[in-house]
Amino acid sequence: MNISQLETLIMISKTMSFRKAGELLNLTQPAVSAQIKSLEEEFKTQLVDRNQPVTLTDKGQVFLTHAEQIVNIVDDLKLRLADLDETPQGHIILGTTTSIAIQILPRILSYFQDQFPHIKTSIQSMSSTQIYQHVENGLVDVGIGYLIGNSPGMSTSTLYYDTFELVVSPRHPLASAPGGARVEVLGQTPLILLSPDTVGRMFAEEVFAKHGIQTHVIMELTSSEEVKRMVELDLGAGIISKQSVAEEVRAGTLKIIPIMELEVTHPVGVITKSGKYVNSAMRQFLSDLKGMPETQFIGSE
Repeated sequence: MNISQLETLIMISKTMSFRKAGELLNLTQPAVSAQIKSLEEEFKTQLVDRNQPVTLTDKGQVFLTHAEQIVNIVDDLKLRLADLDETPQGHIILGTTTSIAIQILPRILSYFQDQFPHIKTSIQSMSSTQIYQHVENGLVDVGIGYLIGNSPGMSTSTLYYDTFELVVSPRHPLASAPGGARVEVLGQTPLILLSPDTVGRMFAEEVFAKHGIQTHVIMELTSSEEVKRMVELDLGAGIISKQSVAEEVRAGTLKIIPIMELEVTHPVGVITKSGKYVNSAMRQFLSDLKGMPETQFIGSE
């Protein structure tokens, strides 16, 4: 038995696929199969049910619990030994929303990589709800997104507060309305919204339900960057983060239409797994991130 075999079994349990597990681990599917077969032969039991989708057997589930503990112990050992050498090294995986990845992280990571050249940093773009899932499952080391209630086993720290606004093209009929609009206008305007798994969409749906608004949704898109482009083309009005449209509002390509019922602040911050060992480079990264002034953060979901 070796650590690579354990990591392969853990990835299969998450992806429910030999092929997907191989892609994430940079292994061929035959190599994945060979590692699992070797484990099963060594322990003289079937760990994986190879029907589609692939799942673990009852004994495989028991094995998985111990495999995760072993891999976590080895990972912690590597990090602690690297710290003792005062040469932080390793791989940090950040999970964040599309706009943060585009607008904020380039500056942060440029500084970070100058300070810690031996640290490899990867960024995965996803919704805020997915960030929590990936941090909890260990697929992401640090998440940056909307803070959604209290999640057991998670540690969070607020970076700034954001709101969601109705935005339109300067050519849209609402653009000439003085002093904003009433909430009823949301039921009278073709809308371009974020996908249902995003915090912005869930908040918008709460507003619609509370005020009995029947909406006309013409598009559902996965990121505010896509929503902004469609709204700029005057294909409809969008409800997206105020921070994410700051540049377009300054340039005059988008206009915010104030609606009192949307003026609710939402905290955006750092999400990590409680109790997980954090090496010196990660501690420095988190310290620098939390120390940045709110004006530095101009992106969100």
